[in-house]
Amino acid sequence: MPRYLPAALVLVLLVATGMAFIYTELLKLETSPIRSTRVAPDLIAPTCDCATRRAAVQFRLRKRDVVTVSIVDSEGREVRRLATERPMAPLRQVAFVWNGRVAGRRVAPEGLYRAEVRLELLEKTITLPNEIRVDTTRPKLTIRRAGPRTISPDDDGRADGFAVSYAVDEPAQAALRVNGVRRVLGNGTRGRGRLEWFGLVDGRPVRAGPYRLSVVASDVAGNRSRAVALGRVRVRYVELGREAIVVPPRGQVRTLVSTDAAHYRWRLAGRTGTSSARVLEVRAPARPGRYVLFVGARGHGDRMTVQVRRPPKLPAAP
Repeated sequence: MPRYLPAALVLVLLVATGMAFIYTELLKLETSPIRSTRVAPDLIAPTCDCATRRAAVQFRLRKRDVVTVSIVDSEGREVRRLATERPMAPLRQVAFVWNGRVAGRRVAPEGLYRAEVRLELLEKTITLPNEIRVDTTRPKLTIRRAGPRTISPDDDGRADGFAVSYAVDEPAQAALRVNGVRRVLGNGTRGRGRLEWFGLVDGRPVRAGPYRLSVVASDVAGNRSRAVALGRVRVRYVELGREAIVVPPRGQVRTLVSTDAAHYRWRLAGRTGTSSARVLEVRAPARPGRYVLFVGARGHGDRMTVQVRRPPKLPAAP
Protein backbone atom coordinates (compact mmCIF):
# COMPACT_ATOMS: atom_id res chain seq x y z
CA MET A 1 0.00 0.00 0.00
CA PRO A 2 2.71 2.55 0.85
CA ARG A 3 4.20 2.15 -2.61
CA TYR A 4 0.92 3.39 -4.11
CA LEU A 5 0.81 6.54 -1.96
CA PRO A 6 2.85 8.75 -4.32
CA ALA A 7 0.65 7.81 -7.26
CA ALA A 8 -2.51 8.46 -5.24
CA LEU A 9 -1.13 11.80 -4.10
CA VAL A 10 -0.38 12.80 -7.68
CA LEU A 11 -3.88 11.78 -8.71
CA VAL A 12 -5.42 13.85 -5.93
CA LEU A 13 -3.33 16.87 -6.95
CA LEU A 14 -4.37 16.45 -10.58
CA VAL A 15 -8.02 16.24 -9.63
CA ALA A 16 -7.74 19.30 -7.36
CA THR A 17 -5.97 21.27 -10.08
CA GLY A 18 -8.63 20.29 -12.58
CA MET A 19 -11.44 21.29 -10.23
CA ALA A 20 -9.74 24.65 -9.56
CA PHE A 21 -9.39 25.25 -13.29
CA ILE A 22 -13.05 24.39 -13.89
CA TYR A 23 -14.12 26.66 -11.04
CA THR A 24 -12.00 29.50 -12.44
CA GLU A 25 -13.52 29.06 -15.89
CA LEU A 26 -17.02 28.99 -14.40
CA LEU A 27 -16.28 32.26 -12.64
CA LYS A 28 -15.25 33.73 -15.97
CA LEU A 29 -18.48 32.57 -17.55
CA GLU A 30 -20.59 33.87 -14.65
CA THR A 31 -23.04 36.52 -15.85
CA SER A 32 -22.28 39.99 -14.55
CA PRO A 33 -25.03 41.45 -12.34
CA ILE A 34 -24.65 44.73 -14.24
CA ARG A 35 -25.39 45.12 -17.94
CA SER A 36 -25.67 47.85 -20.61
CA THR A 37 -23.07 50.09 -19.01
CA ARG A 38 -22.49 53.44 -20.67
CA VAL A 39 -20.57 56.55 -19.68
CA ALA A 40 -20.87 59.66 -21.85
CA PRO A 41 -19.08 61.80 -22.57
CA ASP A 42 -15.78 60.20 -21.65
CA LEU A 43 -13.98 63.58 -21.69
CA ILE A 44 -15.37 66.40 -19.55
CA ALA A 45 -14.45 69.97 -18.64
CA PRO A 46 -16.13 70.72 -15.28
CA THR A 47 -15.43 74.47 -15.42
CA CYS A 48 -16.90 75.13 -18.86
CA ASP A 49 -20.42 76.35 -19.57
CA CYS A 50 -21.04 73.62 -22.14
CA ALA A 51 -22.62 70.21 -22.68
CA THR A 52 -19.37 68.42 -21.76
CA ARG A 53 -19.14 69.80 -18.22
CA ARG A 54 -20.62 66.58 -16.75
CA ALA A 55 -20.75 62.85 -17.51
CA ALA A 56 -23.74 60.50 -17.25
CA VAL A 57 -23.16 57.01 -15.83
CA GLN A 58 -25.83 54.55 -16.99
CA PHE A 59 -26.38 50.81 -16.40
CA ARG A 60 -29.02 48.14 -15.72
CA LEU A 61 -29.23 45.51 -12.96
CA ARG A 62 -30.09 41.89 -13.71
CA LYS A 63 -31.58 41.48 -10.21
CA ARG A 64 -33.01 43.85 -7.66
CA ASP A 65 -30.39 45.18 -5.28
CA VAL A 66 -29.39 48.06 -3.04
CA VAL A 67 -26.82 50.13 -4.87
CA THR A 68 -24.10 52.60 -3.94
CA VAL A 69 -22.41 54.48 -6.80
CA SER A 70 -19.08 56.26 -6.41
CA ILE A 71 -16.40 57.86 -8.56
CA VAL A 72 -12.88 56.56 -8.00
CA ASP A 73 -9.56 57.88 -9.28
CA SER A 74 -6.86 55.95 -11.15
CA GLU A 75 -5.62 54.56 -7.80
CA GLY A 76 -9.08 53.23 -6.90
CA ARG A 77 -9.68 55.85 -4.19
CA GLU A 78 -13.19 57.20 -3.83
CA VAL A 79 -13.39 60.92 -4.64
CA ARG A 80 -17.14 61.42 -4.80
CA ARG A 81 -20.21 59.38 -3.85
CA LEU A 82 -23.14 59.83 -6.25
CA ALA A 83 -25.71 57.56 -4.55
CA THR A 84 -25.86 55.77 -1.19
CA GLU A 85 -27.76 52.49 -0.64
CA ARG A 86 -30.44 53.18 -3.18
CA PRO A 87 -32.89 50.30 -3.93
CA MET A 88 -33.00 49.61 -7.66
CA ALA A 89 -35.33 47.39 -9.69
CA PRO A 90 -33.98 44.91 -12.25
CA LEU A 91 -33.67 45.69 -16.00
CA ARG A 92 -34.57 49.33 -15.47
CA GLN A 93 -31.92 51.67 -16.83
CA VAL A 94 -30.72 54.21 -14.30
CA ALA A 95 -28.42 57.18 -14.71
CA PHE A 96 -26.22 59.10 -12.32
CA VAL A 97 -24.52 62.36 -13.23
CA TRP A 98 -21.03 63.36 -12.21
CA ASN A 99 -20.14 67.03 -12.61
CA GLY A 100 -16.40 66.49 -12.38
CA ARG A 101 -16.17 67.63 -8.77
CA VAL A 102 -14.91 65.81 -5.71
CA ALA A 103 -16.13 65.92 -2.13
CA GLY A 104 -16.51 69.50 -1.00
CA ARG A 105 -17.55 70.52 -4.54
CA ARG A 106 -13.97 71.20 -5.56
CA VAL A 107 -13.08 70.58 -9.19
CA ALA A 108 -11.44 67.19 -9.61
CA PRO A 109 -7.74 67.24 -10.59
CA GLU A 110 -7.02 66.40 -14.21
CA GLY A 111 -6.75 62.65 -14.78
CA LEU A 112 -8.68 59.42 -15.34
CA TYR A 113 -11.67 58.32 -13.26
CA ARG A 114 -14.17 55.45 -13.25
CA ALA A 115 -17.56 54.71 -11.73
CA GLU A 116 -17.71 52.08 -8.98
CA VAL A 117 -20.95 50.25 -8.13
CA ARG A 118 -21.44 48.50 -4.80
CA LEU A 119 -24.24 45.84 -4.67
CA GLU A 120 -25.19 45.34 -1.03
CA LEU A 121 -27.33 42.19 -1.40
CA LEU A 122 -24.81 40.39 -3.59
CA GLU A 123 -21.96 41.82 -1.52
CA LYS A 124 -20.07 42.75 -4.67
CA THR A 125 -18.23 45.84 -5.81
CA ILE A 126 -17.86 46.35 -9.56
CA THR A 127 -15.70 49.01 -11.19
CA LEU A 128 -17.07 49.93 -14.60
CA PRO A 129 -14.46 49.70 -17.39
CA ASN A 130 -15.56 53.01 -18.93
CA GLU A 131 -13.03 55.77 -18.26
CA ILE A 132 -13.82 59.44 -17.65
CA ARG A 133 -11.03 61.92 -18.34
CA VAL A 134 -11.14 65.32 -16.64
CA ASP A 135 -9.54 68.26 -18.49
CA THR A 136 -9.55 71.72 -16.91
CA THR A 137 -6.81 73.48 -18.90
CA ARG A 138 -7.86 76.39 -21.12
CA PRO A 139 -6.39 76.49 -24.63
CA LYS A 140 -4.09 79.44 -25.32
CA LEU A 141 -5.10 81.52 -28.33
CA THR A 142 -2.72 83.79 -30.25
CA ILE A 143 -3.70 86.20 -33.03
CA ARG A 144 -1.20 86.29 -35.87
CA ARG A 145 -2.80 88.73 -38.32
CA ALA A 146 -6.13 90.61 -38.65
CA GLY A 147 -7.62 93.09 -41.11
CA PRO A 148 -8.68 95.19 -42.88
CA ARG A 149 -10.29 97.65 -40.49
CA THR A 150 -12.81 98.87 -43.07
CA ILE A 151 -14.77 96.41 -45.18
CA SER A 152 -17.37 96.79 -47.91
CA PRO A 153 -19.29 93.51 -48.17
CA ASP A 154 -20.91 94.22 -51.53
CA ASP A 155 -19.40 91.20 -53.31
CA ASP A 156 -17.31 93.21 -55.76
CA GLY A 157 -14.03 91.56 -54.83
CA ARG A 158 -12.58 94.64 -53.10
CA ALA A 159 -12.32 94.60 -49.29
CA ASP A 160 -15.42 92.42 -49.07
CA GLY A 161 -14.50 90.84 -45.73
CA PHE A 162 -12.42 90.82 -42.58
CA ALA A 163 -9.93 87.97 -41.96
CA VAL A 164 -8.07 86.89 -38.84
CA SER A 165 -5.30 84.26 -38.66
CA TYR A 166 -4.78 82.54 -35.30
CA ALA A 167 -2.87 79.77 -33.52
CA VAL A 168 -3.78 77.61 -30.49
CA ASP A 169 -1.52 75.45 -28.33
CA GLU A 170 -3.78 72.36 -28.54
CA PRO A 171 -6.53 71.02 -30.82
CA ALA A 172 -9.35 73.56 -30.55
CA GLN A 173 -12.11 75.11 -32.62
CA ALA A 174 -12.05 78.88 -32.96
CA ALA A 175 -15.02 81.20 -33.35
CA LEU A 176 -15.33 84.84 -34.41
CA ARG A 177 -17.76 86.98 -32.43
CA VAL A 178 -19.40 90.13 -33.75
CA ASN A 179 -20.72 92.46 -31.03
CA GLY A 180 -20.43 89.54 -28.61
CA VAL A 181 -22.40 87.05 -30.73
CA ARG A 182 -20.77 84.11 -32.49
CA ARG A 183 -21.04 84.61 -36.25
CA VAL A 184 -18.24 82.50 -37.75
CA LEU A 185 -17.19 79.02 -36.58
CA GLY A 186 -13.83 77.59 -37.58
CA ASN A 187 -13.55 74.38 -39.55
CA GLY A 188 -11.90 71.64 -37.50
CA THR A 189 -9.55 71.73 -34.51
CA ARG A 190 -6.18 72.31 -36.11
CA GLY A 191 -3.50 74.29 -34.30
CA ARG A 192 -3.66 77.11 -36.84
CA GLY A 193 -6.48 78.56 -38.87
CA ARG A 194 -8.19 81.53 -40.45
CA LEU A 195 -11.63 83.02 -39.88
CA GLU A 196 -13.39 85.36 -42.32
CA TRP A 197 -16.43 87.58 -41.82
CA PHE A 198 -18.11 89.09 -44.85
CA GLY A 199 -20.42 91.45 -42.99
CA LEU A 200 -23.32 89.00 -42.91
CA VAL A 201 -25.74 88.21 -40.10
CA ASP A 202 -28.23 85.42 -40.77
CA GLY A 203 -27.23 85.56 -44.41
CA ARG A 204 -27.95 89.27 -44.84
CA PRO A 205 -25.50 92.18 -45.08
CA VAL A 206 -25.33 94.28 -41.92
CA ARG A 207 -25.88 98.02 -41.87
CA ALA A 208 -22.98 100.36 -42.29
CA GLY A 209 -21.21 101.29 -39.07
CA PRO A 210 -18.66 100.04 -36.51
CA TYR A 211 -18.71 96.47 -35.12
CA ARG A 212 -16.75 94.94 -32.23
CA LEU A 213 -14.93 91.72 -33.16
CA SER A 214 -13.27 89.10 -30.96
CA VAL A 215 -12.01 85.52 -31.22
CA VAL A 216 -12.37 82.63 -28.76
CA ALA A 217 -11.29 78.96 -29.01
CA SER A 218 -12.78 75.82 -27.39
CA ASP A 219 -10.79 72.60 -27.00
CA VAL A 220 -12.14 69.07 -27.47
CA ALA A 221 -13.19 68.84 -23.82
CA GLY A 222 -15.07 72.15 -23.97
CA ASN A 223 -12.61 74.42 -22.16
CA ARG A 224 -12.80 77.91 -23.62
CA SER A 225 -9.85 80.24 -24.09
CA ARG A 226 -9.91 83.83 -23.01
CA ALA A 227 -11.54 85.98 -25.67
CA VAL A 228 -9.08 88.08 -27.66
CA ALA A 229 -10.52 91.46 -28.66
CA LEU A 230 -9.77 92.58 -32.20
CA GLY A 231 -11.11 96.10 -31.83
CA ARG A 232 -13.67 97.74 -34.09
CA VAL A 233 -14.16 97.04 -37.78
CA ARG A 234 -16.13 99.56 -39.84
CA VAL A 235 -18.57 98.33 -42.44
CA ARG A 236 -18.79 100.86 -45.26
CA TYR A 237 -20.64 100.66 -48.56
CA VAL A 238 -21.00 104.23 -49.81
CA GLU A 239 -20.48 107.20 -47.53
CA LEU A 240 -20.76 110.90 -48.32
CA GLY A 241 -18.45 113.42 -46.71
CA ARG A 242 -21.25 115.61 -45.37
CA GLU A 243 -24.87 115.37 -44.35
CA ALA A 244 -26.09 118.72 -45.72
CA ILE A 245 -24.98 121.66 -47.85
CA VAL A 246 -26.41 125.06 -48.68
CA VAL A 247 -25.78 126.40 -52.20
CA PRO A 248 -27.24 129.13 -54.43
CA PRO A 249 -29.40 128.25 -57.47
CA ARG A 250 -27.30 126.43 -60.06
CA GLY A 251 -24.43 126.45 -57.60
CA GLN A 252 -21.84 123.72 -57.31
CA VAL A 253 -22.62 120.79 -54.99
CA ARG A 254 -19.34 119.18 -53.89
CA THR A 255 -18.91 116.22 -51.53
CA LEU A 256 -16.40 113.48 -50.79
CA VAL A 257 -17.58 109.97 -51.80
CA SER A 258 -16.03 107.12 -49.82
CA THR A 259 -16.46 103.72 -51.49
CA ASP A 260 -14.36 100.92 -52.93
CA ALA A 261 -16.72 100.50 -55.90
CA ALA A 262 -15.17 101.25 -59.27
CA HIS A 263 -18.15 103.43 -60.22
CA TYR A 264 -21.20 104.83 -58.49
CA ARG A 265 -24.42 106.50 -59.58
CA TRP A 266 -25.81 109.79 -58.30
CA ARG A 267 -29.31 111.28 -58.40
CA LEU A 268 -30.39 114.85 -57.67
CA ALA A 269 -33.70 116.56 -58.52
CA GLY A 270 -34.54 114.09 -61.28
CA ARG A 271 -31.09 114.18 -62.87
CA THR A 272 -28.78 111.14 -62.72
CA GLY A 273 -25.24 110.33 -63.66
CA THR A 274 -22.29 107.99 -63.14
CA SER A 275 -18.91 108.87 -61.71
CA SER A 276 -15.76 107.33 -60.28
CA ALA A 277 -14.32 110.53 -58.82
CA ARG A 278 -13.48 110.67 -55.15
CA VAL A 279 -15.02 114.15 -54.99
CA LEU A 280 -18.42 114.39 -56.66
CA GLU A 281 -19.36 117.73 -58.26
CA VAL A 282 -22.86 118.30 -59.62
CA ARG A 283 -24.89 121.40 -60.49
CA ALA A 284 -27.64 122.39 -58.04
CA PRO A 285 -31.23 122.97 -59.30
CA ALA A 286 -32.22 126.47 -60.44
CA ARG A 287 -35.28 126.64 -58.21
CA PRO A 288 -34.80 127.26 -54.46
CA GLY A 289 -35.91 124.45 -52.21
CA ARG A 290 -34.84 121.38 -50.28
CA TYR A 291 -33.43 118.46 -52.30
CA VAL A 292 -31.76 115.11 -51.65
CA LEU A 293 -28.57 113.97 -53.33
CA PHE A 294 -28.37 110.16 -53.41
CA VAL A 295 -25.20 108.24 -54.27
CA GLY A 296 -25.28 104.45 -54.60
CA ALA A 297 -23.32 101.42 -55.77
CA ARG A 298 -24.19 97.71 -55.87
CA GLY A 299 -27.44 98.05 -53.96
CA HIS A 300 -26.15 100.34 -51.19
CA GLY A 301 -26.03 104.09 -50.88
CA ASP A 302 -25.94 107.24 -48.83
CA ARG A 303 -27.72 110.60 -49.10
CA MET A 304 -27.29 114.21 -48.14
CA THR A 305 -29.56 117.25 -48.02
CA VAL A 306 -29.04 120.00 -50.58
CA GLN A 307 -30.63 123.31 -49.57
CA VAL A 308 -30.89 125.75 -52.52
CA ARG A 309 -31.28 129.38 -51.39
CA ARG A 310 -31.06 132.67 -53.18
CA PRO A 311 -28.31 134.83 -51.79
CA PRO A 312 -29.62 137.71 -49.66
CA LYS A 313 -30.04 141.02 -51.48
CA LEU A 314 -27.52 143.58 -50.52
CA PRO A 315 -28.96 146.89 -49.31
CA ALA A 316 -28.99 149.65 -51.94
CA ALA A 317 -26.18 152.13 -51.77
CA PRO A 318 -27.20 155.49 -50.29
